[in-house]
Amino acid sequence: MDAMPAPAAPPPAPAPATRARRLLAPLGTLAGVVAAFTYVGLVDPNESGHYPVCPLLSMTGLYCPGCGGLRSAHAVAHGDIAGALGSNALAVAGYAIFAAVWLIWLILVARGTRPRVSVPPFTGWAVGAVVVVFTVVRNLPFGSSLAP
Repeated sequence: MDAMPAPAAPPPAPAPATRARRLLAPLGTLAGVVAAFTYVGLVDPNESGHYPVCPLLSMTGLYCPGCGGLRSAHAVAHGDIAGALGSNALAVAGYAIFAAVWLIWLILVARGTRPRVSVPPFTGWAVGAVVVVFTVVRNLPFGSSLAP
């Protein structure tokens, strides 16, 4: 009679990630964002021919929530916050929120804490409502200050 083989030992637990390894994702994300802002800062979206035209604007004459976003990023890259707000205030708010979330992510990862993302459903609805209201208002005569 053949003897039953001994059960295999469980694989060893992976070694904890080093600080450099943990920082790879947030720093890689930062590198990508810096590269994008550098490109937009160097290639002026105010000059025609460098970037595609917004399809909604070209077909309907209405500004989408992203219209003016590249001009806004160009202004931020050049330190012109007032110009950025004039091009697309919602995009500037998005840049600020991204920066805050990225900084929290970096701090948590540097401390060795695993970031937990838990976004309540209300947040998605609230963000969607803000985007819709922004889009409608910027296309009305009294909201022309929000148009790019």
